[in-house]
Amino acid sequence: MIQLTRALTPAEPRSDGLRKAGARAVLVGPAGQAALPFEVADSKTRIPPLRPGTVSRTALVNRLRAAGAFPLVLAVAPAGYGKTTLLAQWAARDVRPFAWVSVDEGDDDPATLLRLIAAALDRVEPLPASALEPLAPERRPAPARALQRLGAALGARRSPFVLVLDGADALTEDAIAAVGTLVGHIPSGSMIVLAGRVVPELPVAALRAGGPLLELGPFELGLSRREAELLLRGAGLELEDAVINQLVERTEGWPAGLYLTALSALAGGDEQQDVLAVTGADRYLADYFRSEYLTRLAPERRTFLRRTAVLETMTGPLCDAVLERKGSGLELASLEQANLFVVPLDRHRGAYRYHHLFRELLQQELQEHEPELVPVLNQRAADWFEAKGDPEATLGYSHAAGNEESAARILSSIAMPLSAAGRVSAVESWLERFDDETLDRYPAVAVEGSRIHALRGRPDEAEAWLAAAERGGAGDRSTKACIEVLRAAMCVEGPKQMLARSKSALAELAPEHPWHPWALVVNGGAYLLLGDEEAADRVFAEAATTSTQPESQALALSERALLAARHDDDLAETLALEARRLIEDGQLDNYPTSALDLAAGARALLRHGQWDEARRQLTITQRLAPSLTYAIPWLSVQVRLELGEAHVTLRDRNGARALLEEAKEILALRPSLGVLADQVAELELQVDAMPDPANRGGSGLTPAELRLLPLLSTHLSFREIGERLFVSRNTIKTQAISVYRKLGVSSRSDAIARAGELGLVEAGVGGASGLPADESVASA
Repeated sequence: MIQLTRALTPAEPRSDGLRKAGARAVLVGPAGQAALPFEVADSKTRIPPLRPGTVSRTALVNRLRAAGAFPLVLAVAPAGYGKTTLLAQWAARDVRPFAWVSVDEGDDDPATLLRLIAAALDRVEPLPASALEPLAPERRPAPARALQRLGAALGARRSPFVLVLDGADALTEDAIAAVGTLVGHIPSGSMIVLAGRVVPELPVAALRAGGPLLELGPFELGLSRREAELLLRGAGLELEDAVINQLVERTEGWPAGLYLTALSALAGGDEQQDVLAVTGADRYLADYFRSEYLTRLAPERRTFLRRTAVLETMTGPLCDAVLERKGSGLELASLEQANLFVVPLDRHRGAYRYHHLFRELLQQELQEHEPELVPVLNQRAADWFEAKGDPEATLGYSHAAGNEESAARILSSIAMPLSAAGRVSAVESWLERFDDETLDRYPAVAVEGSRIHALRGRPDEAEAWLAAAERGGAGDRSTKACIEVLRAAMCVEGPKQMLARSKSALAELAPEHPWHPWALVVNGGAYLLLGDEEAADRVFAEAATTSTQPESQALALSERALLAARHDDDLAETLALEARRLIEDGQLDNYPTSALDLAAGARALLRHGQWDEARRQLTITQRLAPSLTYAIPWLSVQVRLELGEAHVTLRDRNGARALLEEAKEILALRPSLGVLADQVAELELQVDAMPDPANRGGSGLTPAELRLLPLLSTHLSFREIGERLFVSRNTIKTQAISVYRKLGVSSRSDAIARAGELGLVEAGVGGASGLPADESVASA
């Protein structure tokens, strides 16, 4: 495991190092070198031994070995970051000899410190008598003369060395000033290393400006993902990659935090689950924080820490507002200087946050000692952020304060623009905080949630939330208009009523209302279902040009591209490319509404004979298709029609048939979809007219199996593929067996080879050497 505290080697028997010289004791140097004129405990100047199983910090050690141009190195971080262990590993691998001093509070005296430094340097290479003589205890203390001579002896050395002062933060005033003087005498190629929990009282700013200075802080000293894995394995935990990544993020690479988290998980039982449930308030971590830090703090500082723990990020003005006090900015700067797990968030030291685990403990302490303040502090934060015009932060603190009214008001105002701009996951997380009992009271929230559920392919939830909106929103014209838009989009009553509802909504919604672009898209969709392509294109064009929301813009452009493809291929491709740019810039690739553009793009690629690229785009589109259900039926059928036409072009009868059946299933639930029903019938005629595939000449694969094929050509296991497709390993296993059977093969590599022959994946992809060895039909 990583060494968590500074390790000191027990002093060896005095009989090995002391001899009598007249009336005083002197310490004999190692290997018979001349005795020192003063006594120093051997443990103070010996490099701490490395414990077996210590995680090797190879990258950092190599960086330090190559840092010969830096005369001064500062390694400063809170307890548990493995500073001593790192320096000991460096000493074991560097060609230069190391002089080591383990400093504590009793050494905060110039004469004492200089004796320790002289003894450590003398172990490396004997010092001249002139440098040692002023340090003899029977002489009158003369630190200035001793410092001058020791500095001169350092400067005269020709062989490079490294002097480590471990625990240098214990030094103050004259003692640390003496170290600063020695830094000025350090010869080229040699280094002085100061390690501690806080920055030593040196003029660090001047040193940064005046010459090379290497600083290692918590970020540099934090463990990498690989180092964390080795530490956890040494502690007895074998975890999956995703779990390790989450632990590194939660602990921020803090070695002690990782190790104590592992101990907590092992003590709790089921390691895979419990390791992610461990918080900073867990007994092992809480005891460590309290013993190393909190119990040493003044009560008023501990109160500041506890009460500000409600804040995700902290600034001086925000903390002043929340605590109703002054001077918080200075207090935050002081906490950072004390390395109290406070992380600066900008170069100007204007904003901070607590280490994740430390904040969890502070929040627990606030809940235990002052529970009545939790909602009060959060509401003050919400008020401050609302005054600053930050609705997202206001929403979070309103929830934490238990102020549902404020949270609902803010969420209903930002849900549409944020979800339409690539932030749908964040919006969903906020919506989850409202349950069935509260939705009737907040119809504006309910209608936002209904739209999200509908576009995520969850028709039952969409209907339930919309019903809640209708029960509570009769008195609000704006909410009622949004309900009308969503009822139109669901198209339960047919395209004529879809058109009427969307027109009614547009009459109520101002152009700047967040739902106005979506209402235009739905209105254009109604014209499309009624067969009025000219009116549909006109409305879609208005939506594309007036909307500032990438989702609505891209969908409107995609609809225009499909209409243009019937008479102007160049215009169709221009519109599709513009939609693609919006999708990529807005990070909407995983949005079901993007499937229409992807399908249109695939059709365009097929027109140009770019078969492989078209297949790849179709595969991506088919991954989105399951989220397109009868909740938004017209869009769902449109996408499947485009995909079906593409499979007809590819002469894939079975693939086209599968998509056709999916479209017909939606029509069975929503039969009144206007011209789309006719287009489905036309596609069925095309599919029926296609020749049956010859033996093994076609795939016969379902859309789900086609989505699986490209992933079978990777090194991913069935479990990992299932995680990517959001299904279980057993589902992937069943689909793989079906793929093997339909392709007439018995192994994963043979399946990829056969799929390449059929043009279902790019030829030459994968191969036996790159695939898991155990995924044949038998083991699948």
